[in-house]
Amino acid sequence: MGGTVAIIVAVAILLVIMLRVIKEYERAVVFRLGKFIGIKGPGLIVVLPIVDKIQKVPLRVVAMDVPPQDIITRDNVSVSVNAVVYFRVIDAEKSIIEVENYHYATSQLAQTTLRSVLGETSLDELLSDREDINNKLQDILDRMTDPWGIKVSTVEVKHVDLPENMQRVMARQAEAERDRRGKIIRANAEFEASKKLAEAADVISRHPVALQLRYLQTLSEIAVENNSTTVFPIPLEMLKPFLNQLTQGGGNG
Repeated sequence: MGGTVAIIVAVAILLVIMLRVIKEYERAVVFRLGKFIGIKGPGLIVVLPIVDKIQKVPLRVVAMDVPPQDIITRDNVSVSVNAVVYFRVIDAEKSIIEVENYHYATSQLAQTTLRSVLGETSLDELLSDREDINNKLQDILDRMTDPWGIKVSTVEVKHVDLPENMQRVMARQAEAERDRRGKIIRANAEFEASKKLAEAADVISRHPVALQLRYLQTLSEIAVENNSTTVFPIPLEMLKPFLNQLTQGGGNG
């Protein structure tokens, strides 16, 4: 009886050692006596004690920070730039066999690639062509990590830290640009206003009665806005029709 219990206990312990659970987002790279025999998972897998050894590889996307790198741009400006790299393992076998530590290797490669690519760009390109730089970084990293079974999906330059003196220079340039745009807008507005005034003068020169109507409209506006008495000279041209009528009436009498 005691022997049966011991056997049952031994079998149970052996099953616990042999059975492993691999999660949906993981794969198990299995080596038997040091030789790669295959990829297992997800779910319940059997591992032979002593003979088999497994290494779990996560397949989820990893967001890896690239620490700030001191870079001298093509136009000799010293900046500090950091970035973030999004990648995932697409071939668990290569990620274990072809590289010792794929996470560390990808991190080091991202740092050297960031310094290399940004060192070939000017400061203006770094600040304005961020999308093109991100795409170039992603393409280089993806090609270089492909033999490791890694897929680099996105690279984003996060922050560009400029020297203090360069920040002041750029602030002055931005202020000068704003002033230039403001002067252009005001000049365009004055030009449009002068065109309208010229058109109005042309209309008045061809139709003198328009000036009289504008005169009356001005009187009306002043009467509404001011309660005090306003003395406003009346052009003789406005009274001429009435004088002519009076003259003709007197002649008839």
